[in-house]
Amino acid sequence: MPEITALVDYGAGNLHSVENALRKVGAKVRVTADPDVLRAADRIVLPGVGSFRACAEGLSAEQGAVEAMRERVFVGGAPFLGICVGMQLLAARGLEHGETPGLGWIDGTVRLIEPDDASVKVPHMGWNDVAAMPHARGHGVVEGGEAYFLHSYHFKVRHHEDVLAMTDHGGGLVAAVGRDNLVGVQFHPEKSQAYGLALLERFLEWKP
Repeated sequence: MPEITALVDYGAGNLHSVENALRKVGAKVRVTADPDVLRAADRIVLPGVGSFRACAEGLSAEQGAVEAMRERVFVGGAPFLGICVGMQLLAARGLEHGETPGLGWIDGTVRLIEPDDASVKVPHMGWNDVAAMPHARGHGVVEGGEAYFLHSYHFKVRHHEDVLAMTDHGGGLVAAVGRDNLVGVQFHPEKSQAYGLALLERFLEWKP
């Protein structure tokens, strides 16, 4: 039976472009926030654009979805991918429009990008290098390359070993996080052409 990839539908703005990209690389996608479907999914993808607070509140409003994701990922061992704000939601908290709790699956805080060089503009928008950390090779999903970014807030990760890749925009910014069966990317694989599609293919093949 083909694997089912659950794409979590909670009103995130990049939902359909992520769905199209996943289908392009061969995923059998179910767009859903149904807890029963999430508990049965082989893989889970959490998209997200906009503010941390709006996305966190939107996800929390889907009754039973967070609990079902947590059960499927941490008890069932399903591979999980967070994209953009979907990656940021892995953090313990976000500081956009006040303090908002995140999922707390990877320790850290989402805070405003404050470049070391005052001439560097925020948001961080456009193509930029993704530099994979040496230990990312063993993780299996994130590789070095060039990807498309669009964000004003970044994930300040508490533990170095949870960082899979970095980028530079007036100073180092976390481009990808992960551990065990979790991975999150700050960039948009659905907008990153061949590099992004290759990452999604690796996620579909990943057996952590």
